[in-house]
Amino acid sequence: MQTVDFRYFALHPGERLLDLGCGEGRHAIAAYILGDVHAVGVDLSHGDLVTARSRYQEFAEPDNTCKRLDLTAASALALPFADATFDKVICSEVLEHIPDYRAALMEIRRVLKPQGMLCVSVPRRWPERLCWALRKQYHLVPGGHLRIFRRGMLRSEIEHRGFVGYHSHGAHALHAPYWWLRCLFWKTVETNWLVRQYHRLLVWDMLQQPLFTRTLEKWLNPVMGKSVVMYFRKEAAA
Repeated sequence: MQTVDFRYFALHPGERLLDLGCGEGRHAIAAYILGDVHAVGVDLSHGDLVTARSRYQEFAEPDNTCKRLDLTAASALALPFADATFDKVICSEVLEHIPDYRAALMEIRRVLKPQGMLCVSVPRRWPERLCWALRKQYHLVPGGHLRIFRRGMLRSEIEHRGFVGYHSHGAHALHAPYWWLRCLFWKTVETNWLVRQYHRLLVWDMLQQPLFTRTLEKWLNPVMGKSVVMYFRKEAAA
């Protein structure tokens, strides 16, 4: 399930892309598939990186020297890369987990080339607030969400660090009710009939891509998309 829309984040041959907080590799692998790029996925979870490596094998093109994917464990607060290493950085559903997210933004700025592009996504404020209200454990579990962002405030914070925003959109509107249901039926989530049926609907939608649900989500994304996705370009140094 991709959050980044590569129509607004075009990949060019020979570019280096960092997927910061890559998890199980959805965006790093997508970038590898879509373009002749060197994609690098970074995450703190060894288990997620193992899963990402396994998923990548299905798409690996070892004889294609124009593309490459690497995965490594590292902290967003101390990235093991030189200044101005990457042409593009993706930071999707990560900042809400990091205590010092401002330091992570500065690391992103450091490793991104001048005129490089950044895509950031975070949970939309009102669907996230509803999850917090329905079940406090939702954000108190280890690795849970530490904060709820205001889109305008986060955009301003990023722009004040030398970026210019050029596009934004919502994503995954059909997933918002699923998380509300999970919170509502927290104690029986694994066996609850309604939760399981809605999950089946989401899996069917992702695999089959039917016109009705794709169109419905497109209409709903600006209002209740579970994620807010923002795109920036790093200003050249004065």
